[in-house]
Amino acid sequence: MYSYTTNFNLHHSTSIVGAGIGGLTTALCLAKSGRSVQLFDKADALREVGAGLQCGANALKVFQYLEVDQQLRDLAVAPKAIEFRDGLNSDLLYKVPLGEHYLKQFGAPYLHLHRADLVRVLSSAVRENPSIDLHLNASVEYLDIGTQKTKIKLADGREFSSKLVIGADGIRSKVRESVTPEVTPRFTGNVAWRALIPSAQLPNEYMDEVVTNYVGSRKHLVMYYVSGGQWLNIVAVVEDKAWSNPSWTKEASWSELRDAFKGWCPKVTAAIELLEHQPCFKWALYDLSPFTPWTHKTVTLVGDAAHATLPFMASGAAMAIEDARMLDRCLNIADTQNQALDLYQRNRYKRTSRIQKTSRRFGSLYHIPQRNLLRGAFKSLSLLGGKKEDFLPEYDVNTVVIK
Repeated sequence: MYSYTTNFNLHHSTSIVGAGIGGLTTALCLAKSGRSVQLFDKADALREVGAGLQCGANALKVFQYLEVDQQLRDLAVAPKAIEFRDGLNSDLLYKVPLGEHYLKQFGAPYLHLHRADLVRVLSSAVRENPSIDLHLNASVEYLDIGTQKTKIKLADGREFSSKLVIGADGIRSKVRESVTPEVTPRFTGNVAWRALIPSAQLPNEYMDEVVTNYVGSRKHLVMYYVSGGQWLNIVAVVEDKAWSNPSWTKEASWSELRDAFKGWCPKVTAAIELLEHQPCFKWALYDLSPFTPWTHKTVTLVGDAAHATLPFMASGAAMAIEDARMLDRCLNIADTQNQALDLYQRNRYKRTSRIQKTSRRFGSLYHIPQRNLLRGAFKSLSLLGGKKEDFLPEYDVNTVVIK
């Protein structure tokens, strides 16, 4: 155990590369502890690519600590349950209660959020915080990593130095290349379509406020409401091991998505039909195998840069949010920065590795090739019920014992 000491300078300069959900949350956590933070992002404005995300109690407790949770609740949908259904006939395979049951059990709600809503709340808090300097149009070209400080050189020639640099720049992290250049993302053989449908366009009483996972042979489709119910968020994942496009994303024909789910139940096909006149894009899904180290001298990693995972447990964003608070706590209790970074990695690696490995297994479950095995597989799935499932929401990074 470490005693709560702050023997090194709390007001040293800290730089964060990447102003997505993980970078914004990390900046806010560190600023709340009294640190000055420089936050760099290559974009010209803070915006989030994608659509919805699921946010459990473990992530909400960090937002409670940052005092932005009520703003998020006002923009979110609190689903009543998670449902797993046979994609062909919509038969219920498994159901996990949420709502009040979940809130009472874990002390915070389960929310559906539009990523843009979350980024807007976090970026507003960042802009209002005098301890955080936000630099946009700031693409990192390389890092000169030292034992006392690291120099950041931007593509436009500007240079900055920091005693601590945190890579929050995603799965294609430039910062990770400087820490562990041998680690590269792995194509998982899955591609995903993501889309939003205005709820006003849906048939009356189309779907209750639940997460519905329609599963089938080598593909699945998830739908749930975001932005206070204004939009229906859809993610459709299909196995496509022949993906050869050098880009991770490409424009795709709507008819390709329609054909992939031809013959599925009416709720799935009706939703896809509503996308006919919208641009369709699909993403190749990559992840990382668990690796160490996350830290090299005065540089460390958070979020997808350290432990990118598949979306099948809906926990990628939550792990980045937990990282932010754990790193903050470790910097507060350790005697030196080196101790803090070592402590941070030790206390995050086991949990994030478990998420990465379990997400891969869930992907196999959702895509069972033999449809006749679906019901039996979900009936026997211990990870979706009882105490084993609780390891996600029962974790409170604000209070968990740091070892």
